[in-house]
Amino acid sequence: MDNHKIIKCCLCLCISFIISFSFNVLPCGCFTSFVFGDSLVDAGNNDYLFTLSKADSPPYGIDFKPSGGKPTGRFTNGRTISDIIGQALGAESFPPPYLAPNTQADAIARGINYASGASGILDETGSLFIGRVPLREQVKYFEQSRNYMVNVMGENCTKEFLKKAMFSLTIGSNDILNYVRPSIPFVGVDKVIAAAFQDFMLSNLTMQLKRLHKLGARKFVVVGVGPLGCIPFVRALKLLPNGECSEMINRLIKGYNKKLNEVLNSLNQEMGPESIFVYANAYDIFLNIMVNYRQYGFENANEPCCGAYFPPFVCFKSSNTNISSVLCDDRSKYVFWDAYHPTEAVNLVIAKELLDGDESISFPINIRRLYSYNS
Repeated sequence: MDNHKIIKCCLCLCISFIISFSFNVLPCGCFTSFVFGDSLVDAGNNDYLFTLSKADSPPYGIDFKPSGGKPTGRFTNGRTISDIIGQALGAESFPPPYLAPNTQADAIARGINYASGASGILDETGSLFIGRVPLREQVKYFEQSRNYMVNVMGENCTKEFLKKAMFSLTIGSNDILNYVRPSIPFVGVDKVIAAAFQDFMLSNLTMQLKRLHKLGARKFVVVGVGPLGCIPFVRALKLLPNGECSEMINRLIKGYNKKLNEVLNSLNQEMGPESIFVYANAYDIFLNIMVNYRQYGFENANEPCCGAYFPPFVCFKSSNTNISSVLCDDRSKYVFWDAYHPTEAVNLVIAKELLDGDESISFPINIRRLYSYNS
């Protein structure tokens, strides 16, 4: 489609907004993002669920400037990686959580965040936390958003609009953690071998990627699973000393990521060049930060800034300081915010690498080039 037709679609979009809602409309933005995933990119969807996986109380969000330091449902002290990448590419605001009231109109103005803490690629992942939105349901929610877009600006404009949007998926960590945790006595079932489990994850993920493609997505960023064997939660459970990681867990993840990269490459061969699937190598970025943390300006790569280094790993702030969890003095010097998630300072490093890194980090192109792809 040429630039005149794109402009016509934007005019169609904005006129429809005025007619439908009779209020001043946000300008048609240059960057639109649809975010899928788990707590690493959840922007508050779990705040609207009955779940044990929540980040709706202080000190979560303490460094998130748009909220004035109040919790937003993000599982870190500030911005997530997807927040930072969006800002770097020109987004003036963040995609709101899908489950928040009255967000459908945002699908056109700035995108939507469907991510849910404790969720996974597999439906059963995270069941111990009760409420969560598995990837299959997240994609279903996007389909509902797409129906709204079609109602507002028609099928053709919707297709052209989605061609320019970025679709990011950051998911799989909870599936891995669920697989490696000890079975509950008398309840657990025999686990399949690691290779079969990796393939099962990938077949389900591929199914959802193809669903999104059928719904109009063309620019994909699929983030590999990070080195979970190094997070405080795992190191504490495995009784590992500072500086050591669970090689068994990391080996499982490296095998999964290798297969994921191959699957995405196959999708590029099958669906390109109109569509492109970028593999984001978060594993190597994060492991490099862990190993060389002082070179990045960090002082602690072992303990969480907030919460204990032992069960139940709770990060919270109470009006009674005697029962609040421990909070570090300088959050910018810590790799981990809590026992599971990185600090905003680490998210900044990862985001920069994914935006501008070489093919060893983002394959076949980096995210900044993806933004301009076919534009």
